[in-house]
Amino acid sequence: MTLREDADNIMKAALFSALPDTAVKEALKEMDPVKGKLILIAVGKAAWQMSKAAVDELGDSVTQGVVITKYNHIKGELPNIKCYEAGHPIPDANSYLATQEALKLVSDLTQDDEVLFLISGGGSALFESPLISEEELQSITEKLLASGADIVEMNTIRKRLSAVKGGRFALACAPAKVFSVVLSDIIGDPLDMIASGPAYPDGSTCEQAFEIIENYKIPLSMEAKVFLKKETPKVLKNVETHITGSVKQLCESAQKEALKLGYKAMYLSASLCCQAKEAGSFLASIARDHQDTNDSLAFICGGETIVQLTGHGKGGRNQELALSAAQGISGLEQTAVFSVGSDGTDGPTDAAGGYVDGDTCSKLLEKGILISRVLQQNDAYHALAQCEGLVITGPTGTNVNDLSVVLIKR
Repeated sequence: MTLREDADNIMKAALFSALPDTAVKEALKEMDPVKGKLILIAVGKAAWQMSKAAVDELGDSVTQGVVITKYNHIKGELPNIKCYEAGHPIPDANSYLATQEALKLVSDLTQDDEVLFLISGGGSALFESPLISEEELQSITEKLLASGADIVEMNTIRKRLSAVKGGRFALACAPAKVFSVVLSDIIGDPLDMIASGPAYPDGSTCEQAFEIIENYKIPLSMEAKVFLKKETPKVLKNVETHITGSVKQLCESAQKEALKLGYKAMYLSASLCCQAKEAGSFLASIARDHQDTNDSLAFICGGETIVQLTGHGKGGRNQELALSAAQGISGLEQTAVFSVGSDGTDGPTDAAGGYVDGDTCSKLLEKGILISRVLQQNDAYHALAQCEGLVITGPTGTNVNDLSVVLIKR
């Protein structure tokens, strides 16, 4: 097999292992029988896949439900459930409409009823009922994204400006119990930050929120400042939470597949969280340092890097990481770096990520494309498209951070 085929096989095996189907069904075995109504609410990029698994397991016992996921992520109808697609990473009118439908379903429930709440990454944008104007919320989100703020910092702000984040959705469900199944997309699995913790006590503080606003110089209206000063729920007595899947599992599955393909596979970290360009440079340096090997080697990382916008191009953090690595591995024989988002969408593009090898840099130079200039413009998508470096998977049905791998084939 070629180096690219090895990379594709490692990606496919890792992404398949991260599908939430089995994990959701296992979590549901812990749910007690429900005396009254069972309402299913699912939010995030993996919402449809998680709901399908739940419906297959529970059948007609699901009274009603709402699924809110990203555009082009619904794969079919589900019995007794309304499915909505909405905006990500910026909430839009469909985000607000679908969230209101979810809130209607959980209003006026009794203590005999139960809400099965399926949460995955992306829920912060998809599940939203803003306490400030929709326009200001969108503006704040856009500015935080452009600033280079990480997901924990972003969600610390967003949960204070929302009627459903930071544990407030669980309060809206009371006195009904909330049985929450969470697919983690944040390093360390902080339950109060995944999808901004709609049904989990909030561990962040108002002081931390204001520090973030000051650090990134985000302008706020007086109304937004008032809500930022209001504390979120710190105790929730009607919630039971189960976490399923993580970036560690994604990395371990990649490692197993690489071993099958004959690589000595090393799992380095599941906590990669620096600038995407820096991560690419770091992985390239690992590749350079091991060129004298007689063995095929794979170095595996997971996590979620960030991009600070300096231009107006098209791309995502995984594409930017890969293209940055291309400079460092230029001219190296049988050496590649790839990075993919487990949800199948990297930034506002149709690509999951990028693949580069020792020839990528020279191929682009032949076309008059200078990687350093492309990175300044944050335009990795168009550059990778010129050298067959885009990784296209389509929506995968899961969302557990990113996978970044160095391959050296001997």
